[in-house]
Amino acid sequence: EVQLVESGGGLVQAGGSLRLSCAASGFTFDDYAIGWFRQAPGKERELVATISSAGRRSYADSVKGRFNIVRDNAKVTVVLQMDALKMEDTAVYYCYAVQELAYGRKVDWWGQGTQVTVSP
Repeated sequence: EVQLVESGGGLVQAGGSLRLSCAASGFTFDDYAIGWFRQAPGKERELVATISSAGRRSYADSVKGRFNIVRDNAKVTVVLQMDALKMEDTAVYYCYAVQELAYGRKVDWWGQGTQVTVSP
């Protein structure tokens, strides 16, 4: 059974930090890119950060310089370190795993999400 289990969410004051973890199981983790998405109330889900199977990272402009994504293939875990948090970072954060296949196909899975709330 494929599982992506997020942890580390919670309530933090603006300017503070949180560390989200995504623990994976049930698939060949090394072959997948991993991403963090977030969805705030009344808004569409948006991409926050990704890390490829080769370790290349990319970030949304809104979090560049504040968030850092790291993968540990030995521990089959991806961590999203979030610093200098702002109220607008409040959202449910989801872990996402995807493997691009031939002919435009892909295999992907989502975690259940973890709530991050940033207070004034």
